[in-house]
Amino acid sequence: MLFSELNLDPNILKAIEATGFKEPSQVQQKAIPVAMLGRDVIASAQTGTGKTAAFVLPALQRLITASTKEGKGPRVLVLTPTRELATQISEAVKTFTRFMRINFGTVVGGVPYPPQERLLQRPLDILVATPGRLIDHLNQGRLDLSRLELFVLDEADRMLDMGFVADVERIAKEAPNDRQTLLFSATLEGDIARIAKRLTNEPETIAITSSKQRHESIQQKMLQVDDFRHKKALLSHLLEDPELKQAIVFTSTKKGADMLADNLSKQGHHCAALHGDMRQSARNRTVDKLRRSKLRFLVATDVAARGLDIKGISHVINFDLPMVAEDYIHRIGRTGRGGASGTATSLVSADDWIKLTRIERLTGARIERDIIQGLEPQKPEPKASDLAARPKNGYRKKTPRGTGYGQQDRRRSASAPRNSATIKFKSGPRGRKPSSQQDSA
Repeated sequence: MLFSELNLDPNILKAIEATGFKEPSQVQQKAIPVAMLGRDVIASAQTGTGKTAAFVLPALQRLITASTKEGKGPRVLVLTPTRELATQISEAVKTFTRFMRINFGTVVGGVPYPPQERLLQRPLDILVATPGRLIDHLNQGRLDLSRLELFVLDEADRMLDMGFVADVERIAKEAPNDRQTLLFSATLEGDIARIAKRLTNEPETIAITSSKQRHESIQQKMLQVDDFRHKKALLSHLLEDPELKQAIVFTSTKKGADMLADNLSKQGHHCAALHGDMRQSARNRTVDKLRRSKLRFLVATDVAARGLDIKGISHVINFDLPMVAEDYIHRIGRTGRGGASGTATSLVSADDWIKLTRIERLTGARIERDIIQGLEPQKPEPKASDLAARPKNGYRKKTPRGTGYGQQDRRRSASAPRNSATIKFKSGPRGRKPSSQQDSA
């Protein structure tokens, strides 16, 4: 199938042609025709499959016909969980409307209110927003959704994970009942399936890939970690791989991301941190440097797990495993994009085995166990029966030091010395444990 077969307006097709795209992806082939018929859609597809164009293009087609309702509120509202995704969607709208006259804008957190207030006072065709800031404007009476024709929920499963369900349902309640709803998610299982059913009306369900079929172009492997000293030695080895062009290294905390990025920078590596405590302007500059290959490594929390579409990312390294198994899928999806191959390596310490088990259960495949010569683990992999005896939250009552920042083992190991000369790591305060939710992403 070609884009020219989708009955899109000539100006939209002209913009698509200017981008160099000719054949729609699988999710675009299935979602665009149904959306253009005015039907609700619930679609699941892995990251990097072209979901953004799958809802932007039918939205633009709808906007060619003038609205019959008066007012200044948006005709199309795209709700997305993070600022990075909102920026990415806005860029897609800008790309596909280069030969059209469309008024669009973005409302996200972390930026001043006055420019957004002025934006919402003007007539809008498309508004891209994050839930929290949009609710703020709704509460202040600055936003009118009575003119809304199309409501798009992007990365709906992530909004559920981030606790935005009540906000999403409040926004949907403010919109007209006869609106069209398009919901896109990486997964359609559990709670997200029930929420999708509440927000849509007789939807067409489109499932592009199952969990077992995802990320076939990405080589996934794990390295067993004995302690923090072992962990930093393994990371040092991975970062010296000549096949590594650009990499994202994921940590569990913002402080951990800053500390790791600082240590790597002091060793002469071109790297930077990316997390939720940074100003939006700083985050934008960091991502732009990565896109322009000014950075080789990005040390990030899960704020970067979605929304980053950079084809040059050859490797993803999970310095810390994510708390939520679904986040693993989105993390490794930062590599192997646009038909390229990629490598995802996870460093698994003693208290990560239950997390790894959940990831393997979700993906339906066993992650390859790898060993680096000279950095072999000194401890055996725990048996399944031992894991079953641990607490349900996956943690022991006493967490041993030595697997993360602030937990470095100061006791001399009885095993052979690790070779960690390439990267030097600073120790955190004695006995400090990583913060919980307030320091995650």
